[in-house]
Amino acid sequence: MDIGIDLGTSEVKVVLVDDAQRVVGQAHSAVLISRLQPLWSEQNPHDWWAATVDALAQLRVAHPQAFAAVRGLGLSGQMHGATLLDANNNVLRPAILWNDGRSHAQCAELEQRAPDSRRITGNIAMPGFTAPKLLWVEQHEPEIFARTARVLLPKDYLRLRLTGEAVSDMSDSAGTLWLDVAKREWSNAMLDATHLKRSHMPRLVEGSEASGTVLPKVAAQLGLPANVIVAGGAGDNAASAAGIGVAAPGTAFLSLGTSGVFFVANAAFSPNPARAVHAFCHAFPGTWHQMTVMLTAASALRWLRNATNAESEAQLVAEAQALPEGTAVPIFLPYLSGERTPHNDPHASGVFFGLTHDHGRGHLAQAVLEGVAFAFLDGQQALLDGGARIDTVTLVGGGSRSAPWAQVLADTLARTLDRRSGADVGAALGAARLARLARTNERVADVCTAPPMLDSFTPRTARTDLLAGRHRQFQRLYGALKSEMALTPPG
Repeated sequence: MDIGIDLGTSEVKVVLVDDAQRVVGQAHSAVLISRLQPLWSEQNPHDWWAATVDALAQLRVAHPQAFAAVRGLGLSGQMHGATLLDANNNVLRPAILWNDGRSHAQCAELEQRAPDSRRITGNIAMPGFTAPKLLWVEQHEPEIFARTARVLLPKDYLRLRLTGEAVSDMSDSAGTLWLDVAKREWSNAMLDATHLKRSHMPRLVEGSEASGTVLPKVAAQLGLPANVIVAGGAGDNAASAAGIGVAAPGTAFLSLGTSGVFFVANAAFSPNPARAVHAFCHAFPGTWHQMTVMLTAASALRWLRNATNAESEAQLVAEAQALPEGTAVPIFLPYLSGERTPHNDPHASGVFFGLTHDHGRGHLAQAVLEGVAFAFLDGQQALLDGGARIDTVTLVGGGSRSAPWAQVLADTLARTLDRRSGADVGAALGAARLARLARTNERVADVCTAPPMLDSFTPRTARTDLLAGRHRQFQRLYGALKSEMALTPPG
Protein backbone atom coordinates (compact mmCIF):
# COMPACT_ATOMS: atom_id res chain seq x y z
CA MET A 1 0.00 0.00 0.00
CA ASP A 2 1.37 3.42 -0.97
CA ILE A 3 0.37 7.05 -0.52
CA GLY A 4 0.88 9.80 -3.08
CA ILE A 5 0.91 13.41 -1.89
CA ASP A 6 0.50 16.17 -4.48
CA LEU A 7 1.11 19.70 -3.20
CA GLY A 8 -0.79 21.87 -5.67
CA THR A 9 -1.15 25.63 -5.74
CA SER A 10 -4.69 25.60 -4.35
CA GLU A 11 -4.81 22.32 -2.42
CA VAL A 12 -2.96 19.30 -1.15
CA LYS A 13 -4.33 16.09 -2.65
CA VAL A 14 -3.52 12.65 -1.27
CA VAL A 15 -4.36 9.21 -2.67
CA LEU A 16 -4.09 5.74 -1.19
CA VAL A 17 -3.14 3.07 -3.73
CA ASP A 18 -3.11 -0.69 -3.19
CA ASP A 19 -0.69 -3.25 -4.64
CA ALA A 20 -3.01 -3.82 -7.61
CA GLN A 21 -2.70 -0.07 -8.38
CA ARG A 22 -6.31 0.60 -7.47
CA VAL A 23 -7.02 3.98 -5.88
CA VAL A 24 -8.52 3.01 -2.51
CA GLY A 25 -9.19 6.53 -1.27
CA GLN A 26 -8.59 10.23 -1.87
CA ALA A 27 -8.65 13.39 0.24
CA HIS A 28 -8.05 17.11 -0.27
CA SER A 29 -7.20 20.11 1.89
CA ALA A 30 -7.12 23.71 0.63
CA VAL A 31 -4.15 26.07 0.69
CA LEU A 32 -4.48 29.86 0.32
CA ILE A 33 -2.40 32.14 -1.89
CA SER A 34 -1.28 35.60 -0.75
CA ARG A 35 -1.03 38.38 -3.36
CA LEU A 36 0.16 41.41 -1.39
CA GLN A 37 1.35 43.33 -4.45
CA PRO A 38 0.84 43.14 -8.23
CA LEU A 39 2.74 40.18 -9.74
CA TRP A 40 3.35 38.66 -6.30
CA SER A 41 2.19 35.15 -5.41
CA GLU A 42 3.23 33.63 -2.09
CA GLN A 43 2.27 30.90 0.36
CA ASN A 44 3.23 30.06 3.93
CA PRO A 45 5.10 26.73 3.96
CA HIS A 46 3.58 25.94 7.36
CA ASP A 47 0.19 25.95 5.60
CA TRP A 48 1.44 23.22 3.24
CA TRP A 49 2.30 21.02 6.19
CA ALA A 50 -1.00 21.75 7.97
CA ALA A 51 -2.96 20.87 4.82
CA THR A 52 -0.94 17.67 4.37
CA VAL A 53 -1.60 16.60 7.95
CA ASP A 54 -5.31 17.35 7.50
CA ALA A 55 -5.62 15.44 4.20
CA LEU A 56 -3.77 12.42 5.59
CA ALA A 57 -6.02 12.47 8.67
CA GLN A 58 -9.08 12.35 6.41
CA LEU A 59 -7.59 9.38 4.58
CA ARG A 60 -6.78 7.59 7.83
CA VAL A 61 -10.31 8.03 9.19
CA ALA A 62 -11.94 6.85 5.96
CA HIS A 63 -9.64 3.87 5.36
CA PRO A 64 -8.02 2.85 8.68
CA GLN A 65 -6.95 -0.67 7.73
CA ALA A 66 -5.45 0.32 4.39
CA PHE A 67 -3.74 3.33 5.97
CA ALA A 68 -2.13 1.08 8.55
CA ALA A 69 -0.68 -1.06 5.76
CA VAL A 70 1.16 1.81 4.02
CA ARG A 71 4.80 1.04 3.24
CA GLY A 72 5.73 3.80 0.79
CA LEU A 73 5.04 7.50 0.33
CA GLY A 74 5.69 9.62 -2.76
CA LEU A 75 5.71 13.38 -3.23
CA SER A 76 4.63 15.55 -6.13
CA GLY A 77 4.23 19.28 -6.17
CA GLN A 78 3.99 22.66 -7.78
CA MET A 79 7.40 23.43 -9.26
CA HIS A 80 9.82 26.35 -8.97
CA GLY A 81 8.70 27.79 -5.59
CA ALA A 82 11.49 29.25 -3.44
CA THR A 83 11.30 28.12 0.21
CA LEU A 84 14.06 29.83 2.21
CA LEU A 85 15.29 28.31 5.48
CA ASP A 86 17.88 29.35 8.05
CA ALA A 87 20.57 27.13 9.56
CA ASN A 88 17.99 25.61 11.94
CA ASN A 89 15.51 24.90 9.09
CA ASN A 90 13.21 27.72 10.19
CA VAL A 91 11.20 29.37 7.40
CA LEU A 92 12.55 32.88 6.76
CA ARG A 93 9.75 34.32 4.61
CA PRO A 94 6.68 33.17 2.65
CA ALA A 95 7.57 30.97 -0.30
CA ILE A 96 7.65 32.75 -3.67
CA LEU A 97 5.58 30.62 -6.06
CA TRP A 98 5.86 29.50 -9.68
CA ASN A 99 3.27 32.06 -10.84
CA ASP A 100 5.01 35.02 -9.19
CA GLY A 101 6.19 37.53 -11.80
CA ARG A 102 8.27 39.99 -9.83
CA SER A 103 11.70 38.84 -11.07
CA HIS A 104 11.54 39.80 -14.77
CA ALA A 105 14.59 42.08 -14.49
CA GLN A 106 16.53 39.43 -12.57
CA CYS A 107 16.04 36.93 -15.42
CA ALA A 108 18.00 39.14 -17.81
CA GLU A 109 20.63 39.74 -15.14
CA LEU A 110 21.00 36.01 -14.48
CA GLU A 111 21.61 35.25 -18.16
CA GLN A 112 24.21 38.02 -18.28
CA ARG A 113 25.99 36.61 -15.24
CA ALA A 114 25.87 33.06 -16.65
CA PRO A 115 26.20 33.30 -20.47
CA ASP A 116 25.99 29.49 -20.78
CA SER A 117 22.79 29.24 -18.74
CA ARG A 118 20.60 28.04 -21.60
CA ARG A 119 23.08 25.34 -22.58
CA ILE A 120 23.46 24.17 -18.97
CA THR A 121 19.82 24.32 -17.92
CA GLY A 122 18.12 23.79 -21.29
CA ASN A 123 15.73 26.64 -20.58
CA ILE A 124 15.22 30.37 -20.95
CA ALA A 125 15.38 32.22 -17.64
CA MET A 126 11.78 33.12 -16.76
CA PRO A 127 10.32 34.65 -13.58
CA GLY A 128 8.58 31.38 -12.81
CA PHE A 129 11.89 29.59 -12.19
CA THR A 130 13.55 29.54 -8.77
CA ALA A 131 16.98 31.08 -9.38
CA PRO A 132 15.75 34.56 -10.48
CA LYS A 133 13.66 34.71 -7.29
CA LEU A 134 16.85 34.44 -5.21
CA LEU A 135 18.41 37.32 -7.13
CA TRP A 136 15.31 39.36 -6.26
CA VAL A 137 15.59 38.42 -2.58
CA GLU A 138 19.28 39.32 -2.52
CA GLN A 139 18.55 42.73 -4.02
CA HIS A 140 15.34 43.61 -2.14
CA GLU A 141 15.60 41.64 1.11
CA PRO A 142 19.36 41.38 1.73
CA GLU A 143 18.96 40.51 5.40
CA ILE A 144 16.82 37.48 4.46
CA PHE A 145 19.30 36.42 1.78
CA ALA A 146 22.20 36.65 4.25
CA ARG A 147 20.39 34.32 6.68
CA THR A 148 19.41 31.79 3.99
CA ALA A 149 21.17 28.48 4.63
CA ARG A 150 19.02 26.27 2.41
CA VAL A 151 16.62 26.65 -0.51
CA LEU A 152 13.96 23.98 -0.99
CA LEU A 153 11.18 23.45 -3.50
CA PRO A 154 7.65 23.21 -2.05
CA LYS A 155 7.26 19.43 -2.00
CA ASP A 156 10.79 19.09 -0.60
CA TYR A 157 9.81 21.18 2.39
CA LEU A 158 7.16 18.55 3.09
CA ARG A 159 9.89 15.90 2.80
CA LEU A 160 12.01 17.79 5.33
CA ARG A 161 9.09 17.77 7.77
CA LEU A 162 8.44 14.07 7.11
CA THR A 163 11.98 12.69 7.14
CA GLY A 164 14.29 15.38 8.51
CA GLU A 165 16.24 15.11 5.24
CA ALA A 166 16.92 17.92 2.75
CA VAL A 167 16.55 16.05 -0.54
CA SER A 168 15.14 16.81 -3.98
CA ASP A 169 14.58 14.81 -7.15
CA MET A 170 15.92 15.46 -10.63
CA SER A 171 12.67 16.47 -12.36
CA ASP A 172 11.71 19.16 -9.84
CA SER A 173 15.30 20.41 -9.46
CA ALA A 174 15.56 20.83 -13.23
CA GLY A 175 13.04 23.65 -12.88
CA THR A 176 15.24 25.73 -10.60
CA LEU A 177 17.85 26.86 -13.19
CA TRP A 178 20.54 25.56 -10.83
CA LEU A 179 20.71 22.05 -12.29
CA ASP A 180 22.98 20.89 -15.10
CA VAL A 181 20.11 19.00 -16.70
CA ALA A 182 22.21 16.82 -19.00
CA LYS A 183 24.54 15.74 -16.16
CA ARG A 184 21.75 15.54 -13.54
CA GLU A 185 23.81 17.41 -10.94
CA TRP A 186 23.99 20.92 -9.48
CA SER A 187 25.79 23.44 -11.68
CA ASN A 188 28.52 25.43 -9.95
CA ALA A 189 28.28 28.10 -12.64
CA MET A 190 24.56 28.66 -12.07
CA LEU A 191 24.96 28.65 -8.29
CA ASP A 192 27.83 31.13 -8.53
CA ALA A 193 25.63 33.40 -10.65
CA THR A 194 23.16 33.67 -7.76
CA HIS A 195 25.86 33.88 -5.04
CA LEU A 196 24.91 30.48 -3.64
CA LYS A 197 26.88 27.30 -2.92
CA ARG A 198 26.14 23.59 -3.14
CA SER A 199 25.63 23.65 0.62
CA HIS A 200 22.47 25.70 0.01
CA MET A 201 21.06 22.92 -2.15
CA PRO A 202 19.43 19.64 -1.09
CA ARG A 203 20.91 16.23 -1.85
CA LEU A 204 19.74 14.87 -5.22
CA VAL A 205 18.10 11.50 -5.92
CA GLU A 206 16.12 10.07 -8.81
CA GLY A 207 12.36 10.28 -8.47
CA SER A 208 11.98 6.52 -8.18
CA GLU A 209 14.70 6.21 -5.52
CA ALA A 210 14.28 6.29 -1.75
CA SER A 211 15.11 9.63 -0.13
CA GLY A 212 14.63 8.60 3.51
CA THR A 213 12.03 7.24 5.90
CA VAL A 214 9.33 8.98 7.91
CA LEU A 215 10.64 10.06 11.32
CA PRO A 216 9.24 8.00 14.24
CA LYS A 217 7.65 11.02 15.94
CA VAL A 218 6.08 12.14 12.66
CA ALA A 219 4.81 8.64 11.94
CA ALA A 220 3.17 8.62 15.37
CA GLN A 221 1.61 12.04 14.71
CA LEU A 222 0.21 10.94 11.33
CA GLY A 223 -0.75 7.41 12.35
CA LEU A 224 1.62 5.83 9.84
CA PRO A 225 3.48 2.57 10.42
CA ALA A 226 7.19 2.68 11.26
CA ASN A 227 9.85 2.90 8.54
CA VAL A 228 7.64 4.16 5.70
CA ILE A 229 9.95 4.84 2.75
CA VAL A 230 9.68 8.27 1.10
CA ALA A 231 10.50 8.33 -2.62
CA GLY A 232 12.31 11.13 -4.37
CA GLY A 233 9.07 12.02 -6.14
CA ALA A 234 8.69 14.51 -8.96
CA GLY A 235 7.48 17.87 -10.14
CA ASP A 236 3.78 17.88 -10.88
CA ASN A 237 3.95 17.31 -14.64
CA ALA A 238 6.53 14.52 -14.41
CA ALA A 239 4.46 12.90 -11.66
CA SER A 240 1.33 13.18 -13.81
CA ALA A 241 3.27 11.45 -16.59
CA ALA A 242 4.14 8.60 -14.23
CA GLY A 243 0.47 8.33 -13.31
CA ILE A 244 -0.75 7.96 -16.90
CA GLY A 245 2.06 5.79 -18.21
CA VAL A 246 4.10 8.43 -20.04
CA ALA A 247 7.47 7.02 -19.04
CA ALA A 248 9.12 5.46 -22.09
CA PRO A 249 10.72 7.71 -24.74
CA GLY A 250 8.17 8.69 -27.39
CA THR A 251 5.15 8.58 -25.08
CA ALA A 252 3.41 11.89 -24.47
CA PHE A 253 0.43 13.58 -22.90
CA LEU A 254 -1.46 16.70 -23.90
CA SER A 255 -3.20 18.49 -21.03
CA LEU A 256 -6.18 20.63 -22.01
CA GLY A 257 -6.65 22.37 -18.68
CA THR A 258 -6.89 26.02 -17.67
CA SER A 259 -3.49 26.27 -19.30
CA GLY A 260 -2.12 23.79 -21.80
CA VAL A 261 0.83 21.40 -21.60
CA PHE A 262 2.32 19.10 -24.25
CA PHE A 263 4.72 16.72 -22.48
CA VAL A 264 6.89 14.08 -24.18
CA ALA A 265 9.37 11.65 -22.62
CA ASN A 266 12.86 11.57 -24.17
CA ALA A 267 15.81 9.17 -24.10
CA ALA A 268 18.24 12.11 -24.09
CA PHE A 269 18.46 15.73 -23.01
CA SER A 270 16.88 17.61 -25.94
CA PRO A 271 16.69 21.36 -25.28
CA ASN A 272 15.10 23.94 -27.56
CA PRO A 273 15.16 27.14 -25.46
CA ALA A 274 14.96 29.36 -28.54
CA ARG A 275 11.33 28.23 -28.95
CA ALA A 276 10.56 28.45 -25.19
CA VAL A 277 10.43 24.67 -24.81
CA HIS A 278 11.17 23.40 -21.30
CA ALA A 279 13.71 20.57 -21.17
CA PHE A 280 13.79 18.82 -17.79
CA CYS A 281 14.85 15.52 -16.26
CA HIS A 282 12.05 12.96 -16.01
CA ALA A 283 11.28 11.15 -12.77
CA PHE A 284 13.19 8.04 -13.85
CA PRO A 285 16.94 7.44 -14.27
CA GLY A 286 18.34 8.07 -17.74
CA THR A 287 15.15 9.73 -18.99
CA TRP A 288 14.38 13.37 -19.73
CA HIS A 289 11.31 15.19 -21.01
CA GLN A 290 10.40 18.18 -23.09
CA MET A 291 7.35 20.26 -22.35
CA THR A 292 5.59 23.14 -24.05
CA VAL A 293 3.32 25.40 -22.05
CA MET A 294 0.53 27.63 -23.34
CA LEU A 295 -0.94 30.00 -20.78
CA THR A 296 -4.55 29.91 -22.01
CA ALA A 297 -6.21 26.66 -23.11
CA ALA A 298 -9.60 25.49 -21.82
CA SER A 299 -9.91 28.79 -19.97
CA ALA A 300 -10.43 30.48 -23.35
CA LEU A 301 -13.77 28.71 -23.71
CA ARG A 302 -14.68 29.65 -20.15
CA TRP A 303 -13.89 33.28 -21.00
CA LEU A 304 -16.17 33.10 -24.06
CA ARG A 305 -18.96 31.60 -21.95
CA ASN A 306 -18.77 34.55 -19.55
CA ALA A 307 -18.42 37.11 -22.32
CA THR A 308 -21.47 35.85 -24.25
CA ASN A 309 -23.68 34.79 -21.29
CA ALA A 310 -23.79 31.20 -22.50
CA GLU A 311 -25.33 28.69 -20.11
CA SER A 312 -22.27 26.47 -20.21
CA GLU A 313 -19.15 25.64 -22.16
CA ALA A 314 -20.93 22.51 -23.39
CA GLN A 315 -23.59 24.75 -24.95
CA LEU A 316 -20.89 26.67 -26.80
CA VAL A 317 -19.41 23.45 -28.17
CA ALA A 318 -22.88 22.28 -29.23
CA GLU A 319 -23.49 25.54 -31.09
CA ALA A 320 -20.13 25.18 -32.84
CA GLN A 321 -21.03 21.61 -33.78
CA ALA A 322 -24.34 22.76 -35.26
CA LEU A 323 -22.63 24.94 -37.87
CA PRO A 324 -23.01 23.60 -41.44
CA GLU A 325 -19.96 21.87 -42.89
CA GLY A 326 -17.63 24.35 -44.54
CA THR A 327 -18.91 27.40 -42.65
CA ALA A 328 -16.35 30.21 -42.54
CA VAL A 329 -15.35 31.14 -38.99
CA PRO A 330 -12.92 33.77 -37.67
CA ILE A 331 -9.34 33.07 -36.62
CA PHE A 332 -8.77 33.28 -32.86
CA LEU A 333 -5.41 34.01 -31.22
CA PRO A 334 -5.84 32.56 -27.69
CA TYR A 335 -3.24 34.72 -25.95
CA LEU A 336 -5.50 36.05 -23.18
CA SER A 337 -2.66 35.87 -20.62
CA GLY A 338 0.32 36.38 -22.90
CA GLU A 339 2.06 33.27 -24.19
CA ARG A 340 5.01 31.07 -23.29
CA THR A 341 5.70 28.42 -25.96
CA PRO A 342 6.80 29.21 -28.62
CA HIS A 343 6.74 33.00 -28.30
CA ASN A 344 7.78 33.78 -24.70
CA ASP A 345 5.76 36.96 -25.12
CA PRO A 346 4.05 38.44 -22.03
CA HIS A 347 2.51 41.14 -24.24
CA ALA A 348 0.68 38.73 -26.56
CA SER A 349 -3.08 39.23 -26.41
CA GLY A 350 -6.24 37.60 -27.66
CA VAL A 351 -7.62 38.45 -31.11
CA PHE A 352 -10.63 37.50 -33.24
CA PHE A 353 -9.82 38.14 -36.90
CA GLY A 354 -12.25 38.08 -39.83
CA LEU A 355 -15.52 38.91 -38.06
CA THR A 356 -18.57 39.73 -40.21
CA HIS A 357 -22.29 40.34 -39.66
CA ASP A 358 -22.84 36.66 -40.43
CA HIS A 359 -20.94 35.47 -37.37
CA GLY A 360 -22.66 34.54 -34.13
CA ARG A 361 -21.73 32.83 -30.89
CA GLY A 362 -21.33 29.40 -32.46
CA HIS A 363 -18.80 30.78 -34.96
CA LEU A 364 -16.83 32.33 -32.10
CA ALA A 365 -16.93 29.04 -30.20
CA GLN A 366 -15.58 27.12 -33.18
CA ALA A 367 -12.85 29.74 -33.60
CA VAL A 368 -11.84 29.25 -29.95
CA LEU A 369 -11.71 25.46 -30.30
CA GLU A 370 -9.51 25.82 -33.37
CA GLY A 371 -7.36 28.65 -31.98
CA VAL A 372 -6.38 26.64 -28.91
CA ALA A 373 -5.62 23.67 -31.16
CA PHE A 374 -3.44 25.90 -33.39
CA ALA A 375 -1.45 27.00 -30.33
CA PHE A 376 -0.91 23.34 -29.43
CA LEU A 377 0.26 22.75 -33.01
CA ASP A 378 2.84 25.50 -32.54
CA GLY A 379 3.98 23.68 -29.43
CA GLN A 380 4.11 20.32 -31.19
CA GLN A 381 6.32 21.79 -33.91
CA ALA A 382 8.64 23.29 -31.29
CA LEU A 383 8.95 19.86 -29.65
CA LEU A 384 9.74 18.16 -32.95
CA ASP A 385 12.23 20.87 -33.87
CA GLY A 386 13.94 20.15 -30.54
CA GLY A 387 14.44 16.50 -31.45
CA ALA A 388 11.39 14.94 -29.83
CA ARG A 389 9.89 11.67 -31.04
CA ILE A 390 6.15 11.46 -30.41
CA ASP A 391 4.66 7.98 -30.81
CA THR A 392 1.53 8.06 -28.61
CA VAL A 393 -0.40 10.91 -26.99
CA THR A 394 -2.84 10.67 -24.09
CA LEU A 395 -5.31 13.55 -23.80
CA VAL A 396 -5.97 14.73 -20.23
CA GLY A 397 -7.38 17.76 -18.42
CA GLY A 398 -10.87 19.16 -17.97
CA GLY A 399 -11.23 20.17 -21.60
CA SER A 400 -10.49 16.62 -22.71
CA ARG A 401 -13.98 15.58 -21.62
CA SER A 402 -15.31 17.35 -24.74
CA ALA A 403 -15.25 14.79 -27.57
CA PRO A 404 -15.76 17.47 -30.28
CA TRP A 405 -12.77 19.44 -28.99
CA ALA A 406 -10.71 16.25 -28.84
CA GLN A 407 -11.54 15.66 -32.51
CA VAL A 408 -10.53 19.22 -33.46
CA LEU A 409 -7.20 18.66 -31.71
CA ALA A 410 -6.63 15.34 -33.48
CA ASP A 411 -7.46 16.91 -36.85
CA THR A 412 -5.20 19.91 -36.21
CA LEU A 413 -2.22 17.97 -34.87
CA ALA A 414 -2.62 15.24 -37.51
CA ARG A 415 -2.17 12.80 -34.67
CA THR A 416 -4.30 10.16 -32.92
CA LEU A 417 -5.22 11.18 -29.37
CA ASP A 418 -6.22 8.64 -26.71
CA ARG A 419 -8.42 9.19 -23.68
CA ARG A 420 -7.86 6.89 -20.69
CA SER A 421 -9.71 6.11 -17.49
CA GLY A 422 -8.42 7.50 -14.21
CA ALA A 423 -6.36 10.22 -15.87
CA ASP A 424 -7.92 12.77 -13.49
CA VAL A 425 -6.03 11.31 -10.50
CA GLY A 426 -2.84 12.45 -12.19
CA ALA A 427 0.13 13.63 -10.14
CA ALA A 428 -0.90 12.08 -6.82
CA LEU A 429 -1.19 8.64 -8.46
CA GLY A 430 2.20 9.17 -10.10
CA ALA A 431 3.71 10.02 -6.71
CA ALA A 432 2.29 6.80 -5.26
CA ARG A 433 3.76 4.84 -8.16
CA LEU A 434 7.16 6.39 -7.49
CA ALA A 435 6.82 5.34 -3.85
CA ARG A 436 6.20 1.77 -4.93
CA LEU A 437 9.27 1.82 -7.19
CA ALA A 438 11.39 3.20 -4.34
CA ARG A 439 10.42 0.41 -1.94
CA THR A 440 10.26 -2.56 -4.36
CA ASN A 441 12.85 -1.83 -7.08
CA GLU A 442 10.41 -3.09 -9.73
CA ARG A 443 10.83 -2.10 -13.36
CA VAL A 444 9.42 1.28 -14.33
CA ALA A 445 7.66 -0.31 -17.31
CA ASP A 446 5.83 -2.73 -14.99
CA VAL A 447 4.59 -0.09 -12.56
CA CYS A 448 4.07 3.10 -14.61
CA THR A 449 1.64 1.57 -17.08
CA ALA A 450 -1.03 3.39 -19.07
CA PRO A 451 -4.56 3.20 -17.63
CA PRO A 452 -7.24 1.39 -19.67
CA MET A 453 -8.22 3.06 -22.93
CA LEU A 454 -11.60 4.81 -23.11
CA ASP A 455 -11.56 5.95 -26.73
CA SER A 456 -9.36 7.44 -29.45
CA PHE A 457 -9.69 10.29 -31.91
CA THR A 458 -8.13 9.79 -35.34
CA PRO A 459 -7.32 12.74 -37.63
CA ARG A 460 -9.50 13.20 -40.70
CA THR A 461 -7.32 14.00 -43.70
CA ALA A 462 -9.64 16.53 -45.32
CA ARG A 463 -10.03 18.48 -42.08
CA THR A 464 -6.29 18.31 -41.37
CA ASP A 465 -5.51 19.83 -44.75
CA LEU A 466 -8.06 22.62 -44.27
CA LEU A 467 -6.86 23.40 -40.75
CA ALA A 468 -3.22 23.45 -41.87
CA GLY A 469 -4.03 26.39 -44.14
CA ARG A 470 -5.87 28.19 -41.35
CA HIS A 471 -2.94 27.54 -39.03
CA ARG A 472 -0.56 29.25 -41.43
CA GLN A 473 -2.83 32.30 -41.36
CA PHE A 474 -2.93 32.05 -37.55
CA GLN A 475 0.87 32.24 -37.47
CA ARG A 476 1.00 35.16 -39.94
CA LEU A 477 -1.49 37.11 -37.84
CA TYR A 478 0.60 36.84 -34.69
CA GLY A 479 3.69 37.91 -36.64
CA ALA A 480 1.86 40.91 -38.06
CA LEU A 481 0.36 41.98 -34.73
CA LYS A 482 3.25 41.28 -32.35
CA SER A 483 4.66 44.81 -32.40
CA GLU A 484 1.19 46.32 -31.91
CA MET A 485 0.53 43.99 -28.96
CA ALA A 486 3.70 45.23 -27.27
CA LEU A 487 2.43 48.83 -27.54
CA THR A 488 -1.01 48.06 -26.08
CA PRO A 489 -1.20 48.02 -22.26
CA PRO A 490 -3.09 45.01 -20.82
CA GLY A 491 -6.41 45.39 -19.09
